[in-house]
Amino acid sequence: MRTNLLSILEPSGYKKAIGAAPPSGAWLVAALLEPAISISVYLLAALTLTGQVQRTDLVLCLLVFVLTFPGRNRFSDSRFDGMRGIAIAWLALLGTLALCGYLTTSLQYFDMNVVLTWALLGGLLQWQALLIGQAVLRRRQAIASGMRKVVMVGAGPLGASVAHALQQQRNNPANFLGWFDDRARERLHSETGTKLLGSLDDLAPYIRRHGVKEVYITLPLSSHPRIAELLESVQGTTASVYYVPDIPGISIIQGRLHDINGVPVLGLYETPFTGINEVVKRASDIVLSLLILLLISPLMLLIAIGVKLSSPGPVLFKQRRNGLDGSEIMVYKFRSMTSQDNGSVIVQASKNDPRITPFGAIIRRTSLDELPQFFNVLQGTMSIVGPRPHAVAHNEMYSQAIKAYMVRHKVRPGITGWAQVNGLRGETRNLEQMRERVEYDLEYLRNWSIWLDLRIILRTILLMFHDRRAY
Repeated sequence: MRTNLLSILEPSGYKKAIGAAPPSGAWLVAALLEPAISISVYLLAALTLTGQVQRTDLVLCLLVFVLTFPGRNRFSDSRFDGMRGIAIAWLALLGTLALCGYLTTSLQYFDMNVVLTWALLGGLLQWQALLIGQAVLRRRQAIASGMRKVVMVGAGPLGASVAHALQQQRNNPANFLGWFDDRARERLHSETGTKLLGSLDDLAPYIRRHGVKEVYITLPLSSHPRIAELLESVQGTTASVYYVPDIPGISIIQGRLHDINGVPVLGLYETPFTGINEVVKRASDIVLSLLILLLISPLMLLIAIGVKLSSPGPVLFKQRRNGLDGSEIMVYKFRSMTSQDNGSVIVQASKNDPRITPFGAIIRRTSLDELPQFFNVLQGTMSIVGPRPHAVAHNEMYSQAIKAYMVRHKVRPGITGWAQVNGLRGETRNLEQMRERVEYDLEYLRNWSIWLDLRIILRTILLMFHDRRAY
């Protein structure tokens, strides 16, 4: 059993996960809805306009399914957010297919009237299906919310936060009844006064009398004996019981609950790339790297000539960096400086750095000096998207000064990353700038998806020519 507890463990995420059920019928519908509509609209357009479905049409439908499955669950989004999300995903799909068709010179095998009709109607019908699904879901939630009675054990700040999050859930709202706590009223959170239902001894009888469906325990771990007594008392009821650990100060990365031969183990720092996610991430890295290297090989040859002619020294520079799980790797770059530091003391390149050659300044500003790192991706030492690798000497320094700094090494380092496309690239002049960069890296680990990777890649391409922070 692997239950995602990330949103439960982080205060900022209580709204998202507490009380949420495992993948439901709505999730399954969402996973199939967008692929099904995309394929169905294309096949209907082909039959209507040409009277037949050719093999090339079936190949395209298979590719569309691969690119769109599983569809994103947008039923809890607002109408505007849902429409915007569908528009972005639909344009990304069309752009990817157009690029593949252009590179393989296969556009000629498709009827343009069918393709244009599909392009215009597909996204529109997805949005209409979303509106219908949201209306059905709202009706079901209105009925279910009156039946899902919830109580809280522990009337402190954590209990108040969890109760607020339960009531604010958009996709699974709860009928929150109140709190149970043994402490004196002056020690309780100010919000709990009007809904204090009794002591912990009153919990089990209350559950039976009022048909309570869910119980959330927010007592601290120091109250373990009292929690054990409480659990024993509610075993005779039909209520579902959840424990919310009081560890808000810990930055949880992909927190999950594991079952090791019947023993529950909570993982606090885990990589998001496990199981199918690991396969998807590695496969996308290999495919995209091969495609990109094929396209940019003439450009890389020109850059290599430019580096060689601009100053004496090798074309490529190998940098010692920390990779996956902190292991040391060698990262390739086009040489852009007259001297390269790779020892125990590393001086970061700064604006107007005299070590940077004129040609090196050009390739650094446009990030073209990073292109050889696609070979690192093929080797498996890097990924296209991930936390940027820092010098080994810097890691040793910052790991002591920044909380959870080394957690960013739970994944392969990337050619580009979430921090870089948010303006945090180039020299880090102080500890606070590095801390901010690390926060973006950890945010990437918490929220990874293949669509986030594609978004970062697209933003990186735009920044190659418009980023004033690069030097």
